[in-house]
Amino acid sequence: MNNEKIKSFTDLNSWKKSHELVLAIYTTTKNFPKEELFGLTPQIKRSAISITSNIAEGFSRPSYKDKIKFYYIAQGSLTELQNQLLIAKDVKYITNQSFEELANKTITSHKLISGLIKKSKEIHDS
Repeated sequence: MNNEKIKSFTDLNSWKKSHELVLAIYTTTKNFPKEELFGLTPQIKRSAISITSNIAEGFSRPSYKDKIKFYYIAQGSLTELQNQLLIAKDVKYITNQSFEELANKTITSHKLISGLIKKSKEIHDS
């Protein structure tokens, strides 16, 4: 980001990469069986959306204590998504290759959210 001031949650790398993950989830779940329309499909989508939503909400909070809380919730949603993707792979709704691609996106998002939490804690504790 070349040292530009972060003005919106959409400027956060953690949000950007997690948003890419959400879009990939939507593309992937289009191919899920119709019987999952009220099962795994909406669960996966909700978990993915929750990641970016909690990053956005945390960004808007005035205190770093509150920010950190929402960033941790985002990580929890990300872990929930990782579990659901394992299920989708194991029941053969996604290929191993698709799983690996999505899993790598979740790892990237997790690392970026961890960095956001770490930086927020440093500011909170200073």
